[in-house]
This record gives sequence, C-alpha cells and structure tokens, in this order.
Amino acid sequence: MKPQDIEQIIDNHQGELGALISILEEVQTEYHYLPEEALRMIAGRTGRSLVDIYGVATFYKTFSLKPRGKHLVSVCLGTACHVRSAPGIVEEFTQQLGISPGETTRDNELTLETVNCLGTCALGPIVVVDGRYFSNVKRSDVKKIIQKTRTGTDKLDTGRDERLFPVEVCCPYCNHDLMDSTTLIDTYPSIALGYSSNMKQGRVNLSSLYGSDLRQTEHDTPPDTPVRFYCPHCQAQFLGTSICIECGSPMVSLQIQGGGTLLICTSWGCGSNTISLNGFASPVIRQQHAGISLPG
Repeated sequence: MKPQDIEQIIDNHQGELGALISILEEVQTEYHYLPEEALRMIAGRTGRSLVDIYGVATFYKTFSLKPRGKHLVSVCLGTACHVRSAPGIVEEFTQQLGISPGETTRDNELTLETVNCLGTCALGPIVVVDGRYFSNVKRSDVKKIIQKTRTGTDKLDTGRDERLFPVEVCCPYCNHDLMDSTTLIDTYPSIALGYSSNMKQGRVNLSSLYGSDLRQTEHDTPPDTPVRFYCPHCQAQFLGTSICIECGSPMVSLQIQGGGTLLICTSWGCGSNTISLNGFASPVIRQQHAGISLPG
C-alpha cells in the first residue's frame, strides 16, 4: 500500500456529502479490500474515530477487511434465489473450490462469498463473477464458470445473454426507493431522478435495464452537456465518486438494493453505466439502442 495514494483519494473527496463511503469504495477498488493502515490514515485525515471507520467498513457487506483473491465469486442467497435452489449452487462452489463462503483458494485466485438480494429476483439464481452477472445458474454451470473464470470472464459462455438485466436502486443518502412503477422503460419500472442542467430543472426517468440508456425527460438536453442528478425525495445531490472511462466525466453512485452500486455518467448522451459489487467494477456493454432518448 502506498500512503500517498490513500492521501490522494482522501483529498479527492474532501468536503463531499457522504465522503467517507466514497473514500472507502475507492480504496477497496484499488486494493480489493480495506487495509488496516489505510483505515488509520482515513481516521487521522478526516478527524473521525477509528471506531467509526470500522463501524462503516463492517456494516456494509460490500467492504472487506481481509484480502480477497484475484477473482470474486458472489452467489445470491436472497429469498427469490434461495427458493430456486441457490443454496445448492453455493454447495457446488464449495465442493469444487474446496473452500467455504468468505474464504479464498490457496492459490489466491478465487474468493467465494454469498450476498443478499441483488434486485434481479426474476433472473435467479444469480452468480456474480468480478461484477459480471450470470442468471438462472444451475449446478451444472458451476464447474464451467470456475474453469473459465481462471482464464478470463470475457470467455465465459453459459448459452445466455447476461448483458441485459433489471436492477432496483435506492438513494445512498436517505435509502428511499428510486423505482417508478408508473413509468415503464424497456418494459420494466424506471429509475426516477431529479436533474438540472443549463438553468433547467426537471425529472428524468432512466431505464433500469442494465445495458440500456433509454430515458424520458421533461426538457431537451444537448449531447455532452454536464448534468447534475439528485434524489427526488431528500433532494440530496448525487456526487461524482469515479470517472467515466469513456468520456472522462464524473459518475454518480446509486445504491443497488441488496448490495452493490450502480454508477451513471453525468455527461448527457454518454450513456455509460457501471456496476460495482464488492469493489469490482463491471462496465456496461453498449447495446444496439444506446444513445436513443424517448420523448418526454
């Protein structure tokens, strides 16, 4: 761990609302866990007690206080996945890897974890490998997933298109549900946010289908225009916690219900989305309808 890197991360978030979580997220993204030395530095630089820092780090399951393997395998055990035999999926991973949930293989290649609901209940059982979601997983898929994970998840082929799936999100500040069941986009409830740009304020509904950037707005907004998103319930502005790899604009964080983070680019028309789960980020794969806006 390089102390100067931790100091830079802290400086990047000075004065932000909810800065502590953003700092911890960025540290974990860098190191795949939260080193004790980093937590002590954060406490010293932010003026928070180490007890408070550990409290946040242990409260959210997305954070880890011990090193993880090169690849993170997460199996959802939410109610919908549980009744669809998710415990059997966990058992199969345990037998194949020779480890229990929360442990890492001896070669430090794979860490196995279980998570609560990920908000994609209709597609369960869900397995997430380094942030990439696999739906309707069967025990017979487990060996193939493990084998291909060791050579790169980009080569995984489960015979299904895992690129498109719905997510359910909430405000990271007030925890209020941001889903709008009265406005459907891509046949799913949309994500309702407030937004402002060019002296205009209004409401925007984003597609909740990961991989789609369809949206409905009250105002026309030119491409490449910086916009600000905020919670329509508590009015808190969502602050940039990372940089879009496609256009370099800030990306704001929305909390995925059950765990993980959905990052949305603040440059209008970019349409880049990223899911971050337990410190691993999975950039969206653009679909054929990317860049299309529905009329308001």
